[in-house]
Amino acid sequence: MLSRSGASHAAHGLRLRGAVSCAAFGCPYQGDVSSDSVADAVRRLRDPGCDEIDIADTIGVTTPRHVQSVMQRAMAELPVARLSGHFHDAYGQALANIHASLQVGVTIFHAAIAGLGGCPYAKGATANVATEDVLYMMHGLGIHTGIDLDAVVDAGRFISRERGLSAASRAGNALAARRA
Repeated sequence: MLSRSGASHAAHGLRLRGAVSCAAFGCPYQGDVSSDSVADAVRRLRDPGCDEIDIADTIGVTTPRHVQSVMQRAMAELPVARLSGHFHDAYGQALANIHASLQVGVTIFHAAIAGLGGCPYAKGATANVATEDVLYMMHGLGIHTGIDLDAVVDAGRFISRERGLSAASRAGNALAARRA
């Protein structure tokens, strides 16, 4: 992608990340979204120079088989090393969807400590998948993340306490209880 000066973002040491959000797996307004629509959006983000493209289930409605279908279609447009997954946990499917993505080769995922966040635009679209839960699963699968799970659990408990919330991470809560 060229800046106003004509130089690319890469020439300035910048990486450009785009996202196919809401309209990747399901939309609160239009309903189901076809894999071809996602592929078209990936192309439209790839062509101007996005280095990484997020395929996001921002309302948390998808399931593992659908995730694999969409990710494989997106991989026809962009190398898998440049795709990432972003899953919300409204229906409790985020970890299963991450695992399904791993099975087709996706290795970059977004998560939020203590499951903070969510989509304020769609009814029932609750929190992001908790980083603690993702790390616990990854470590259980033998995937080295280089991230200290105990430190993330402590951070999640701290921020939840400061915000007056209960930590949404199942793994974080269980690990904290076991340490207590």
